[in-house]
Amino acid sequence: MTERESPQVRIAPVVVLPVNAGDPPFRLVEVLGELVGKAFSIEDVYEYAYAAGVRGADLEDPAVVHWVGGDQYTWSVRRWGRR
Repeated sequence: MTERESPQVRIAPVVVLPVNAGDPPFRLVEVLGELVGKAFSIEDVYEYAYAAGVRGADLEDPAVVHWVGGDQYTWSVRRWGRR
């Protein structure tokens, strides 16, 4: 396969990592490959993206945001097998 034929891999400019246990729980956010901080809600993700120049971000568009370990509605740590 030549360079011209190889598929291009595109990474979303915003990556939201899985929920971390904390009080309150949080998710780390990367924008354009750089760790920018902790998000405690979807509003924090939007603010980080905006501050980094990703204006008008559609947080449901996988070309803009890659959610790891859950979607934009996942903000708590699930503990399986515990009551």
